[in-house]
Amino acid sequence: MSIDEARPAPGSASPAAGWRSDFMLGLWHIAPLMVGLVPFGLLMGALAAQKGFSVADMMLMSGLVFAGASQFVALELWRDPIPMLAIVAATAMINLRHVMMGAAMQPAMGRFNRLQAPASLFLMADEIWAMAMRRAAEGRLSPAYYFGLSLFFYLSWVFWTGLGTVIGGIIEDPARYGFDFAFTAVFLILIVGLWRGRTSIAPLMASGAVALAAHAWLPGVWYILLGGVAGVLAGAFSGSQKS
Repeated sequence: MSIDEARPAPGSASPAAGWRSDFMLGLWHIAPLMVGLVPFGLLMGALAAQKGFSVADMMLMSGLVFAGASQFVALELWRDPIPMLAIVAATAMINLRHVMMGAAMQPAMGRFNRLQAPASLFLMADEIWAMAMRRAAEGRLSPAYYFGLSLFFYLSWVFWTGLGTVIGGIIEDPARYGFDFAFTAVFLILIVGLWRGRTSIAPLMASGAVALAAHAWLPGVWYILLGGVAGVLAGAFSGSQKS
């Protein structure tokens, strides 16, 4: 019998019991995806240790940012002096998708109060959003279910990235184990996730070409920002040509 089937019928349990049941159901549904956080979080922490982050630094970053791809970008750009403008611009561009994700989920958040709604958006990640939208399609997205999805997912990310920093402090040469490929791997994953068929070709080609040219001819990390802007402009232009 599944957890859904084991739940009491509507009206047969107290509100507290119903909240607890929905919360545990969300935790049950997200549990398999939390396993994937382990290697990703350890790798993040190991790379942060090589940049001079302490365990507290890494856990604070994960707790405040809670965005794996953006954190990888920030670590790749992290150097002395810190290129703050480049980091802010690059991470903001990567996280623009969260604006669309939040807008898509907003109609299903009628049961969220004024405190729960902003908290749920802060805790939103790609995996959590996908599970919440599937639940919303069934007409059963509740605050309890959402926080069951997100709360332990969030705490797990903070924990594993912190532990990764401990491990990374022990490893003298992370490149020997392929850790230096992590930045590239993150963007390959993003490309796969954002691929929309032939309409994605022009933005990807424009972004790649401009980024490579900027990397070859400009100092610093402007290739990330310029490549992103080129991709956005190419996508907007190709879209306007079809409309």
